[in-house]
Amino acid sequence: MKRMRLPALALAIALLFTLAACKPAASDPSQPPSGEPAPSVSAEPSRQPSQEPSAAPSESPDCVAPGEIRLAVLSGPTGVGAAKLLDSIDNDPASLSCNSYRYNIYTDNSELVAGLTKGEIDIATVASNVAVNLYNKTDGGVKIIAVGTLGVLHILEGGGGTSVGSVADLKGKTIYSAGQGANPEYILRYLLQENDLEVGKDVEVVFADASEISAKLLSGDIEYAMLPVPAATAAIAKSEGRVRAAVDVTEAWDALQSGSPLVMTAVVVRTEFLEACPDLVDRFLTDYEKSIDFVNGNVDAAAELVAGYGLTPSAGIAKQAIPQCHLAFIDGSDMVSAISDYLQTLYTVDPASVGGSLPDDGIYYWVK
Repeated sequence: MKRMRLPALALAIALLFTLAACKPAASDPSQPPSGEPAPSVSAEPSRQPSQEPSAAPSESPDCVAPGEIRLAVLSGPTGVGAAKLLDSIDNDPASLSCNSYRYNIYTDNSELVAGLTKGEIDIATVASNVAVNLYNKTDGGVKIIAVGTLGVLHILEGGGGTSVGSVADLKGKTIYSAGQGANPEYILRYLLQENDLEVGKDVEVVFADASEISAKLLSGDIEYAMLPVPAATAAIAKSEGRVRAAVDVTEAWDALQSGSPLVMTAVVVRTEFLEACPDLVDRFLTDYEKSIDFVNGNVDAAAELVAGYGLTPSAGIAKQAIPQCHLAFIDGSDMVSAISDYLQTLYTVDPASVGGSLPDDGIYYWVK
């Protein structure tokens, strides 16, 4: 993977302005920062969005919000990979590449879109097709800087049934799905299409809210559904054996060997902020990659953090959901290839999925 780096001269100038705001305080690496308790994964993390930056920023002419990154995280699987970053912001800012963050956790993509559009958010984790739509609608007002998850969807079978083991087995059935007009709808349509199944003829698709679908599965009112984790994980756990994971959608997508990975989460930055604070964006990428690596490699500890920040209903659900999130940090040219191929696939299903047209290369933050 390739990480964007400034030319040497530009970087040196940028660091002169931002060093005071972004350099972690010097400390003994074996000790917690002065005045901060030692981080503990067993301790319950803060459940409230940060209202103040974790370190007082210095004035810098390079940045729209001087020395500070205003981060927005979407609850659910899109935000799971950022759990350790949020914990470090609250409890160990000196461990971060840039320790001046302010963050909020949101429950809907539309809230993040509004914040990015109004200039109230600098960096956000969003659904990948939301990133493209926002880029098209704002005339390049945002750029994609990383991929966070590759797939979080699962097809479930209720009623204790075992008749579905593949997408092709959905023929003649009705499946309920969350995410109408978003990634899940277009992903399901593509999978059905590639298995020679026509919506409305071979398979009936009904869209509903994830909580409604879960309730219907548990009550036995419906038999088949497609849900993201952790909603899918929670439904299985509560069903006492009546609901099972029938198809991992990411595996079904990969089995088609279309050359396009399933890319569900993109990290975006406001273009204005990127142009003013490229060094801060680069530092964020370092922190975000470390967070994803921690969550993937320390599932038990990460599950406590994920639940503590309200990204999943409980630590037990988070522990089961994390491996099913297909968390991945991808940036640089690898990111460009992954997202562009995925968007091309969505476009063939329905141009509306990407706002009517494929984005130009200006949507990406990268170097060759």
